[in-house]
Amino acid sequence: MCGIIGYIGRRDIVPILIGGLKRLEYRGYDSAGICVDDGNRLHIIRSVGKIAALESNPELKSVSGNVGIAHTRWATHGEPTEYNAHPHTDCTNAIAIAHNGIIENYAELKQMLIEKGHVFKSETDSEVLAHLIEEFYTNNLEKAVHRAVRHIEGAFGIVVMRLGEKKIIAARKSSPLVIGIGEGEMFVASDVAALVEHTRKVIYLGEDEIAVITQDGYTVRKINGEKINKLVSDVQMQVSQIEKKGFKHFMLKEIFEQPESLTNLLRGRLKNNQVKISLNLNPKEVGKIVLVACGTSWHSALIGKYLIERYANIPCEVDYASEFRYRHTLLSKNDVVVVISQSGETADTLGALMKAKSLGIKTVGIVNVVGSTISREVDSGIYLHAGPEISVASTKAFTAQVLALLLLALYLRQEKGFEIGEEISTEIKSIPQKIDEILDNAESIHKIAEKFANFRDFLYLGRGFNFPVALEGALKLKEISYIHAEGYPAGEMKHGPIALVDENCTVVFIATKDELYEKVLSNMQEVKARRGKVIAIADEENENLKVIADYIIKIPKTIPELSPLLTIVPLQLLAYYIADAKGLDVDKPRNLAKSVTVE
Repeated sequence: MCGIIGYIGRRDIVPILIGGLKRLEYRGYDSAGICVDDGNRLHIIRSVGKIAALESNPELKSVSGNVGIAHTRWATHGEPTEYNAHPHTDCTNAIAIAHNGIIENYAELKQMLIEKGHVFKSETDSEVLAHLIEEFYTNNLEKAVHRAVRHIEGAFGIVVMRLGEKKIIAARKSSPLVIGIGEGEMFVASDVAALVEHTRKVIYLGEDEIAVITQDGYTVRKINGEKINKLVSDVQMQVSQIEKKGFKHFMLKEIFEQPESLTNLLRGRLKNNQVKISLNLNPKEVGKIVLVACGTSWHSALIGKYLIERYANIPCEVDYASEFRYRHTLLSKNDVVVVISQSGETADTLGALMKAKSLGIKTVGIVNVVGSTISREVDSGIYLHAGPEISVASTKAFTAQVLALLLLALYLRQEKGFEIGEEISTEIKSIPQKIDEILDNAESIHKIAEKFANFRDFLYLGRGFNFPVALEGALKLKEISYIHAEGYPAGEMKHGPIALVDENCTVVFIATKDELYEKVLSNMQEVKARRGKVIAIADEENENLKVIADYIIKIPKTIPELSPLLTIVPLQLLAYYIADAKGLDVDKPRNLAKSVTVE
């Protein structure tokens, strides 16, 4: 979480730093700050709230310089206040740092520094870094940072500057940083989205690496001092991809981008009823597959379990990354761990990956962000090619993950010597068009949503492949509307959740016409008997359904295995329109941030 941007060059620095922060605001938005070296002193200006509050600060008009750093915060230590905002400085106000991550041993470090005479101004763990670097500083900023980070336990992505020194030091451990290469200027950020307006040439800092960045270039070393030659990558992201293009919110734009994102994912990967992906494993030798993820990605993993067991006939487990990495896991040498993360930087998922690697287990990554840490650390993987996802609430990454997991399941089936078949190949290719049909009906979903903006309790129920969709639909609603929502298998309703049902409770049923359809109708009858409101997501409007449901949202027909790719879309729209009707900031919901890079 949190966003970092740094610049050194010849241009007017404030617009570059503020513009970079705006591109990073989805990573944290409860406070922000900027630090600029004008040659005489470090100008530090900080504000509580979103970037707009910082941008409107009149002090910015008098600030100029050509080296500086800036930060937008998602609070971990200390409330969102001006003195807790980054950048932080040392006692002399000569050293400034911006930090992403958590310093687990900050309390003992802080006590040690206090005993040495250091005076702290914030409640954050991050400020410890500025003082620790000051303690080790002896006319060489790079060496001071090297010494300081060796004392840090936890995760960090930091940028450091010192008054009068025309350089920025960047260091990372379990928190991403990328360096942008320009002509006579250099950039550093926590996400390439902050850089694409200025350069397409970047290098990604790896684990335990420190970079010295000057106007004319950079050097990278390991924390132990070993110099490293880094590969320069070309960023494919376009500036237009991180703009709203006339949509009110990024979330709505990203919902409407799903036909395109799924088309991009499929391109070249499904031909002549054959899956064309390359993975570093032998499916005939795989014992079991463990899917590891967090949040929305965990819901896609649950669908992946159904798909892998259905098509590849391989046992599959799903684990929360935060649990997998710390519990005693029973894995054999033939098992495969698949880690799923939109950003490729999710701290718990990355920790789970490292645990699997330490056990000698084969790993596969399903990620969206090219060059991310997970994409570099796995044995092999599948890129989603969904394009940047700016809204905190994930939408197009979810459907892309589900489709990628379907391709994985079919690839495993194919490599075990079984045919995929033309029916499913044809149906997969039709999914983008069928999502377009749902999106063409968005206004009718909008009208339904406006009727439910003041309800306080929602249940989402589904069966089979659509049980995880119920979980994801509930998550979307609670994330952005702050309405209490829970997802369950429909068959579990009688085992507790039905106690919540009354005239003030809305129950959303995923009622596609499959072998469990009649059972879902029975569950609806039980809700209606208790005066609950029923919204049905259905691929057929028969008379029985019309009698029971208060509202029906129609979707195109598909085979059961692909239905989650369609049933989730109206649930995304329903959540979006309810949150928008409540006047909420849909893209930046309270207490949340994109890319959870701390535990």
